[in-house]
Amino acid sequence: MQTIEKRFEAEIEVKKSRFIAIAVPVSRLEEVKENVHVVWEEHPGATHVVHAAVVGKAGTMYSSSDDREPKNTAGRPALEVLKGSGLTNIAVFIVRYFGGTLLGTGGLVKAYSDATKEVLGKVERIELVTPVHFLLVFPYTHFTPIKRVLEKYGVKIEDEKMEDVVTFTCTLDERRFGEFEKEVMDIGQGKTRIEKL
Repeated sequence: MQTIEKRFEAEIEVKKSRFIAIAVPVSRLEEVKENVHVVWEEHPGATHVVHAAVVGKAGTMYSSSDDREPKNTAGRPALEVLKGSGLTNIAVFIVRYFGGTLLGTGGLVKAYSDATKEVLGKVERIELVTPVHFLLVFPYTHFTPIKRVLEKYGVKIEDEKMEDVVTFTCTLDERRFGEFEKEVMDIGQGKTRIEKL
């Protein structure tokens, strides 16, 4: 699965109605509501703020809202586009400024789908990285070689306690964890402990 790291925007116009699609990274469905409020604050004159979101490692958690558009004409079509994109941990908000012409149900479905496709065409995709959080405990005498391995694998140290025994709280990309663990355990010669959190 892929995701995005930052916000992207795109706009289309359909019969004088403006549709501004905003894609943002989210890691939990709860963040969607918070972002809806932010978008409304940015566009207080908007007629609707519709959303669709896909979250989770396998992209299996969803959220969508028609925001007072006729049922299944806005959030659902946007969600279907999003589900077919191969992206996860993403929310798309579509801001509509009504242009005076009713689009009908088919027109709304097409407009919200097209706005979603437009913004997804602009996003920069990155591979979704699942972090492993772990505790690394080792004797201070092994500090230099273990520090080298930490740097080699790009391990992020979030907390450290340095005494006779060094304790690091770390994060590392799940895909690199196995190799990293083997190297550290080889250096530690039975005196190093790795504990997943």
